[in-house]
Amino acid sequence: MLSLPTVEGAMPRRRLPSWLKRPLPLGNGNYFTDHLLRELGLETVCENARCPNRPECYARRTATFMILGNVCTRPCGFCSVQKGTPEPLADDEPERVAEAAARLGLKHVVITSVTRDDLADGGAGHFARCIVAVRRRTGAAVEVLTPDFLGDKSAIDAVLAARPEVYNHNMETVPRFYKKVRGRAEYQRSLDLLRYVKHHAPGIVTKSGLMLGLGETYDELLAVLADLRSVRCDTLTLGQYLAPTLKHLPVARYLPPAEFDAIAALVRTLGFAKVVAGPFVRSSYHADEMVDSHASAHPSA
Repeated sequence: MLSLPTVEGAMPRRRLPSWLKRPLPLGNGNYFTDHLLRELGLETVCENARCPNRPECYARRTATFMILGNVCTRPCGFCSVQKGTPEPLADDEPERVAEAAARLGLKHVVITSVTRDDLADGGAGHFARCIVAVRRRTGAAVEVLTPDFLGDKSAIDAVLAARPEVYNHNMETVPRFYKKVRGRAEYQRSLDLLRYVKHHAPGIVTKSGLMLGLGETYDELLAVLADLRSVRCDTLTLGQYLAPTLKHLPVARYLPPAEFDAIAALVRTLGFAKVVAGPFVRSSYHADEMVDSHASAHPSA
């Protein structure tokens, strides 16, 4: 069985380690991005999920667009996005996302969403309209990070029909923690979604990610990674879980950068095309750098 070396420096959750502290970026890029998003009335996961990379990404004039509103229908224990009853869909949102992507000069656009179990298609049709609008306006590659659509194959097909270059769906954690971390999600359902995407659209890059530091063991982590390779998942992100507030699930352990490096080196031997791991790594962090040049052309769905 694969195993990792013990790496010194792991810390309990009570004190934020030095490697999770960094200076704010300089320049006016942060203001430009924030002002543009507010002008266009757009939501981002950067803001709603309290991502620690928001200042850096905004300064680089990039952001991960969050569509379908800012209220989620699932009570996940790790996420700070507002929970409750969502508002109706905004029909002009695809064009506003495309406008923002154009004005930011993005060549790789990442679109995610809240989970909308209240909608018949889970918002899949809206995802497709956003992909089409962005591509029509900018010609950029599009990466989607979708919910599981409750396993509805017709919803997944609707997204695939718009031919995103990258289809991301995060496993988030190991099966043992699903009930408290992901609420109504199901491990096998998420795995089956990635299997379905790769089987029906082999030209699309599939991607997934996990948070570390919730108390998972190495054996549990490696079992999830083996499952991801069994469904031919292409790329992987591994980052440190950080509790958005004291009301969210606590951090069990902070993994030092050296441990993330060791994990990444080991995971690459499993056959993933790209693996990025580190304390600040998130699903869409520097997402454009995770896509090989061969994926820049629009794939066949």
